Amino acid sequence: MTDALASFRLDGKVAVLTGGGSGIGKATAELFGAVGAKLVLGDIDEAGAEATAAEIREGGGEAVAQRCDITVKADLDALVARAVADHGRLDVMGNIAGVPHNQMIVDVTEDELDRMLAINLKGPFYGVQAALAQMLSQDEGGSIINVASSGMDFAAPTLSVYAMTKAAVASLSRTAAIEGAHKKIRVNTIAPGATVSAFTEVSVTDAEGNVNPDALEGKIKMLAGASPMQMVGDVDDQANLMLYLASDASKFATGQIWRCNGGAPMVW
Repeated sequence: MTDALASFRLDGKVAVLTGGGSGIGKATAELFGAVGAKLVLGDIDEAGAEATAAEIREGGGEAVAQRCDITVKADLDALVARAVADHGRLDVMGNIAGVPHNQMIVDVTEDELDRMLAINLKGPFYGVQAALAQMLSQDEGGSIINVASSGMDFAAPTLSVYAMTKAAVASLSRTAAIEGAHKKIRVNTIAPGATVSAFTEVSVTDAEGNVNPDALEGKIKMLAGASPMQMVGDVDDQANLMLYLASDASKFATGQIWRCNGGAPMVW
């Protein structure tokens, strides 16, 4: 009997993930490790990434971690180089790391704009650049997955810079998909909707790092209300989509934006 889930396995595949220390990056790393991937995890929070890698190793998987500041091209190059040095190739690149931003256009400073462009746009670009260069030098195949946001699908006050960077990431993915297609390198974007993670807590956290539980509950309720399903997602919802796009189950899918968002932009 055919194993219907075999095409979702990542046995023998080498995957590099940024943002592996928390949120969607951590959930994706844990899922990839559970289905056989050999992982190299990067995060500016090296301790967080190492904790994720340790959990994967304890569960019988294979994972290492190293510090990666995605605003530094050399750090992304080094992350891919680590995968190649350890395993001889790169099969999957997940550009997951990013930061939220909420500020009215007239209040955005030049320094803040430059910071957001460096993290949310230059970071994924450097990741795509490093991964594509390596994959083009190999035999055919590979999957690059970039993380955008449903924030790019609607207009809302304070989201200008965040939405702009995420829309640009989606555009980058389509161009990379064309440039890699002749070697069967697939490039896709996921655009998560409201997903409860550390992102959700940023706007309800004080200067000392304490989360206001009542404010957090109110924010989650508000986000759920924007969905026709009256719910928010969790990081595993996005990790499951990442797995589909990393695996051979999606071998004919490239250049697309995949939205796991509870249908929110349909009624915004």
